[in-house]
Amino acid sequence: MASSNLMKPDRYDPIAAALKEDIGQGDITTDFFVPETLHATGRIIAREKAIVAGAAAAADVFRQVDPSIEVRIIRADGTEVAAGDVIIEVRGLARSILKAERVALNFLQRLCGIATLTRQFVDAVGNSSVKILDTRKTTPGLRALEKAAVVAGGGGNHRFGLYDMVLVKDNHLATFEGLTSLAGRIRQLRQERPNIRIELEADDLEQVRAFIELDGIDVILLDNMTPAQIREAIALRRDSIKFEASGGVTLKNVNRIAATGVDYISIGSLTHAARAIDVGLEMTHVPG
Repeated sequence: MASSNLMKPDRYDPIAAALKEDIGQGDITTDFFVPETLHATGRIIAREKAIVAGAAAAADVFRQVDPSIEVRIIRADGTEVAAGDVIIEVRGLARSILKAERVALNFLQRLCGIATLTRQFVDAVGNSSVKILDTRKTTPGLRALEKAAVVAGGGGNHRFGLYDMVLVKDNHLATFEGLTSLAGRIRQLRQERPNIRIELEADDLEQVRAFIELDGIDVILLDNMTPAQIREAIALRRDSIKFEASGGVTLKNVNRIAATGVDYISIGSLTHAARAIDVGLEMTHVPG
């Protein structure tokens, strides 16, 4: 049986966990080679064009290492930076800055990468009204930070977890004996959870035609369909049902998918395949 602690993600602090992982019993190099009372200024600098995300998380790394460190966020989340731009400035004990450096940069480079990739997808669909969404394909323990990075890049969040939205996928459908059974479950859910959002995944147009006839559906997910199939599916729309396209979405084809008139495009690669952005910390000694 799963541990009850797994149901309490609010007790998990990814920054504290990352610092414990990196520092452990102490930073031997810094403690032996850096004077205890030396003060310094550190500037985290972008080394390439990017969209900032995770600035607050990086700042919190320094504060958790040493609450006396002065932290100033120069470029807020969602801001575009160029190579050479300062994102964060810190002042305090050199030892403390050095102990926090790698973990702060790790968070920042990862989250800026997600925001930057998201912005590329958002820009690729141009003036289309489609909304670019993330998925649950996130780094374990970092979902809240990574989904916030998607928002910083101009995208939107799909469900956060299994508890805040219904998404009936192919493996769920395999447990039903037919549409009558599925329809009955949907009616029951609507009675017990009237405000919950319900989405069904369709693998082909035959499933779309069947799902369209069900009451209580908010969204139909069109899984790995071609633009032509997506258009045909959307033509079947009734009432206020929305359509989401997912699977095989790239920067090369996202505009063609958006042009079908689909409402949402969900992209797992926003969080599971984003390239880390090159950022670095430059530190200078403060006399006295």
